[in-house]
Amino acid sequence: MNRFLKASLLVLSALILGYAGLGHVLGQTTDDKSYRSLTVYSEVLQKIQQDYVDTPNMHLVTAGSLHGLLESLDAQSSYLTPREYSEYKQKLAKPGLGETGVNLSKRFGYIIVVSVLPDSPAAKAGVRSADIFESIAGFTTRDMSVGQAMNLLSGDPGTGVKASVIRRGHAEPQEMDLVREKVPAPRMTGQKIDPDILALRLPTFAPGRADDVRERLARAEKEGIHKLILDVRDCGRGDVAEAIALARLFVGSGNVASLQGQTVSRQDFAADPAKVVWKGPVSVLISSTTSGAAEVFAAAISANKRGDVVGERTFGLASEQKLITLDDGSAIFLTVANYLNAGGRPILEEGVVPTEAVQAAVDSTDSESADDDSGGAAKEAPAPRPLSPEDPALKKALELFKAPAKKAA
Repeated sequence: MNRFLKASLLVLSALILGYAGLGHVLGQTTDDKSYRSLTVYSEVLQKIQQDYVDTPNMHLVTAGSLHGLLESLDAQSSYLTPREYSEYKQKLAKPGLGETGVNLSKRFGYIIVVSVLPDSPAAKAGVRSADIFESIAGFTTRDMSVGQAMNLLSGDPGTGVKASVIRRGHAEPQEMDLVREKVPAPRMTGQKIDPDILALRLPTFAPGRADDVRERLARAEKEGIHKLILDVRDCGRGDVAEAIALARLFVGSGNVASLQGQTVSRQDFAADPAKVVWKGPVSVLISSTTSGAAEVFAAAISANKRGDVVGERTFGLASEQKLITLDDGSAIFLTVANYLNAGGRPILEEGVVPTEAVQAAVDSTDSESADDDSGGAAKEAPAPRPLSPEDPALKKALELFKAPAKKAA
């Protein structure tokens, strides 16, 4: 370690100790745990400097500690070094940025795929939900935040990025080449399951999605459709405002969603009876690949007993992050508020629990056709494949629709 770096470290440690001691003496806080943590951090830095087997790179040590600090909060909070944040801003400023079409989180210490957009580069390469990225662009994800991973996977359209994927049931990681593309928002699709039952698949909660559903429901009534299935499995993108607007099409009273954080005053999003357009039976299909805005929608239907929520517990990512820049040019993505379920607990912690639990079906290809409900947007991405009649969650939803008629008989 050079003399300047050593002196800087000693000065930093002295300042931390002095600040902690002064704050404790002056009684500027009723809880001195934060000051104790600072003194421990300073002591650890000094021990690393003095006793580690080799001369450590303290810049890497500090960056590593900050990465761990943010990731200890939740999977979506993350730290970007000055260099990473600079690259992030440069990529964000480029028009038509390419991506791979994956929604990510962190589990088991590694980056995990929550869901994959249909017909995206990741889908074409064979990436599936629950896959673990062991490495991206040659960097292990063991010490990588979700923000870093998304940064590495984005870039100019047509450029490639290599990833090493660990999949359940495979002994060795699979090497995959992903070609970044500009991925359009997938279309909403609809298909008649029975003469009076319509199923809508929502791959994202993109802007205008609630309006798309409203228009389709208006046509459905004219077609003699009386029952509705909304499939939000694999749905991991979109705006919570769209989820709230969509829920208000079905829920006429009660609370649609709540948002709360330490510095964010609680917000309750109430239902609006004037906005309800569908009063018939509703079922929502969910899975472990359902996350974010889709979870807020499913929770609204379940909490207000507006319909059945069928499938598996959702992933649990419904929260709000804030980008905060720091003086040294670095930045943090910090979770500042959580969306709450009916019991007042954050969806981020426990996801949405189905009212009717059904294990997910094994992935299969189905040749049925579905009608395009994209509203005429011919340049959008191809639609996901239609629902299969052998889908266990779909079959359960259909059974639940028939149950009241059986009881009445």
